[in-house]
This record gives sequence, C-alpha cells and structure tokens, in this order.
Amino acid sequence: MGLIVKYMKNCIFEIVRRKFLKLFSVSVLSLLFLPYKFLYAVTKKIINQNLTDEQKYILFNEGTERPFTSSLLHEKRDGFYHCANCDAKLFSSDTKYDSGTGWPSFTEPLPGAFKTKVDYSLGMKRVEYHCAKCGAHHGHVFEDGPGENGMRFCNNGLCLIFKPTN
Repeated sequence: MGLIVKYMKNCIFEIVRRKFLKLFSVSVLSLLFLPYKFLYAVTKKIINQNLTDEQKYILFNEGTERPFTSSLLHEKRDGFYHCANCDAKLFSSDTKYDSGTGWPSFTEPLPGAFKTKVDYSLGMKRVEYHCAKCGAHHGHVFEDGPGENGMRFCNNGLCLIFKPTN
C-alpha cells in the first residue's frame, strides 16, 4: 500500500510540475513578444486627431470592425479611397467589388500604398497590410479575388475615406 501512495504522490507532483512549466513558459514568451507588439504600435503615428475610438483601435491595434457595418460597403461612385489617418490615396474605385464578406474589398491597391506582414493571430497564416505612409492597419490580403492577380484586399471600412471624382 505504501508503494501505491508513493507512486500516486509522484504522479501528482509530475502533473503539477508540468502545468507549472507550461504556465511559466507561456508567461516568459508573453514577456518576450508583448513588448514587440507595443513597440510596433508606438511606431504608428496618429495624424488625424479626429479619429473615433473604434478607428484608433482598428488602425493602431490591428482590430477588425464588425462585418456588414461599413457605409462604404455599397459605395458605387467613381473616386479614390484614402487612409482615414493620413489621407494617403490607397485604392481606386475601379478595383472595388462585392466579395460577399461584409467588408469593402479590392482587387489591387495603388502602387506603393501598403506594406505587408505575416499575421498568425487567429492560428492561421494571413497577410496583413498597413498604410505605407503612416503604418496604420487596414486589413488582410487573401488569394481568392476575381482579378487577374487573384488577390482580395479585405479592408476595414472605418479605415477608409472615400473621395468621389467630379
């Protein structure tokens, strides 16, 4: 009987030790990578002081607006879409289409409008794009678009300002 009790104590100790090591390693990794995300967010500059809290969250914390809520979703006029933060020209209305996803979608941006990075935040690999001028987050690029390049630039509508051509 004493041998069984000793074996059970060792098993319980091993389980507690493993849980502690797992929790400790996750905490250490968080301490290593969270400052990177903070520093990355700090390098982005708020240029437009009139941004709403939701726009700031999406643009500077890489958030996402709820689908089918953007007023730009059904915009059909000719014009250009600009960054809500720095007013950089990002997309032409010629490249906008209805992807059915609930966010304004485009087949291609204007040349030099964005910089990209790989995003693993939802447990899958996605390509995220940011305004080349101010660094603000706009959305993700997917390879299921209808254009010649097969790309879909899925943009948060709150990150855009539409300016119609006369």
